[in-house]
Amino acid sequence: MNIIAWLIIACEIAFWVVILTGLMMRYVFRQEKAGLIFLALTPVIDLLLLIFTVMDLYRGASATIAHGIAAVYIGVSIAYGRSMVHWADKKFRQYLLKDGSRTESKTGLAFARQDAKNAVRHAFAYAIGAGLLYAIILFIGEGERTEALWQILRIWTIVLAIDLLITVSYFIWPKQAKKNALK
Repeated sequence: MNIIAWLIIACEIAFWVVILTGLMMRYVFRQEKAGLIFLALTPVIDLLLLIFTVMDLYRGASATIAHGIAAVYIGVSIAYGRSMVHWADKKFRQYLLKDGSRTESKTGLAFARQDAKNAVRHAFAYAIGAGLLYAIILFIGEGERTEALWQILRIWTIVLAIDLLITVSYFIWPKQAKKNALK
């Protein structure tokens, strides 16, 4: 595994450590401002990963799938970051502080709308990640050194198209509530 792959793993770990630290500061230690500072550090982690990726390529490394995944990670982190922090905040209060109630699974049109919001986030993540991939491809400028990035871009395009088709299908065939087998 190359250095960029290890950096992606380190950034993912750092992302969750920063979020958990921020939530602990906020709820356990009652330090609202310190908690907010930690939660605000999540974009810094993405910026560091981007800097390390570009520096590695600038020094002459051929782009690998790990370099492409770094761009995907940044796009997903920016597009989903706020909702992931919100989700972690809710789960932290729910399980550790015994605060809040569980939400019921959505069905029908409500589920379709929720899935559509996630599809828009996915498209936003794609726009950011694909933009970064394309910028790196232009930056490197050599076809053989960027083939892995084109491969990531092609696969992600297919995944996004499938996600959008599934989202549309929920409006045509709404998700039904699960039937209780114990009735």
